[in-house]
Amino acid sequence: MSALHGLRVLDLSRVLAGPWASQTLADLGANVIKIERPDGGDDTRSWGPPWLANPDGNDSEESAYFLCTNRGKRSFRIDIQSAEGQNRLRELARGADVLIENFKVGAAARYGLDYESLSSDNPGLVYCSITGFGQTGPLAARPGYDSLVQAMGGLMSVTGEADGQPGAGPQKVGVALTDIMTGLYANVGILAALAERARSGLGQQVDLALLDVTAATLANQASNFLVGGITPTRLGNAHPNIVPYQSFRARDREFIVAVGNDAQFVKLAAVLEKGDLATDPRFARNADRVLHREILIPVLAECFAARDAADWLTALEAAGIPAGPINTVAEALSEPQLAAREMIVDLPHPDNSDLRVVGSPIKLSRTPVSYHRPPPRLGEHDEDLKLDPWGDA
Repeated sequence: MSALHGLRVLDLSRVLAGPWASQTLADLGANVIKIERPDGGDDTRSWGPPWLANPDGNDSEESAYFLCTNRGKRSFRIDIQSAEGQNRLRELARGADVLIENFKVGAAARYGLDYESLSSDNPGLVYCSITGFGQTGPLAARPGYDSLVQAMGGLMSVTGEADGQPGAGPQKVGVALTDIMTGLYANVGILAALAERARSGLGQQVDLALLDVTAATLANQASNFLVGGITPTRLGNAHPNIVPYQSFRARDREFIVAVGNDAQFVKLAAVLEKGDLATDPRFARNADRVLHREILIPVLAECFAARDAADWLTALEAAGIPAGPINTVAEALSEPQLAAREMIVDLPHPDNSDLRVVGSPIKLSRTPVSYHRPPPRLGEHDEDLKLDPWGDA
């Protein structure tokens, strides 16, 4: 039996952060109902190309984007703006353990679907609200999107090439990382509230804001400012607190070296046949290497440029020094390690029996995740809504 077998999740969210949270709960065995607009459904259904191919090789109506974040769910079409739809959603909420929504602040209340309204009928409901800026504060009413919040939250200011380098300038992360992290923090909040409910019998509202999550995930960069009073800047692929911990160009391509401690630096110096670096007082300790990175990095770069990346990676691995190639997405998803970890999953879809998805990274020894349902077509399970909406999924 799955870890969350029997947990009922009503997902009123769309796009990424909320659906990412509910997909994780579905992987863990929750019964997830996804509510979609009758006219087009979740916005990401139209976010293509690429599209999933039909058996005849033509494009279906299923976008790759939608497929990445909606497995394990059933799709019900409900018009939330109609009185009938609102009544149907309130009925579903009475039987739910968890509700996830990402309406603008105050919008759910207009439909009678806010936490106060629904918890009066279902006191045990855990109600998760995801917004750009939270339920309180001067920006609460503003809509928020991942790239906007990456900018406002400081993440873009520490991402990209350093000033003075080719291509310098703030960059967003290549995936909607703030949305993803918000979905994961939402899961933590939901599961914490469920654990507390087991003691009190009462649910509560979980309030997630993309801006809050961005600030939280600045991690050492935020701490560098709060503790050291220094505003972090962009360093390209280098690390603000560890040296050498960055990309280098070999004779044929770039690769990553991640020296995490002084002992590893001694080994690196030996591999490079530059043993004097390890005893040089400017480089012997990590703190010294951080202070003198402008001197050390050009020396290392000159060494690495003399041989191909594969040669260096073989030598570094043999010495126990963390290093690796900079893979394309295609190369990364073809890594034997990911295959061994069962991270690429076959999940036959009605439009294409060969659909593959990236699986869950959560590995449970006794109640493993399950991939029991492909991402749904729009309204695919409307008949369940008429018959037994919370029936065994």
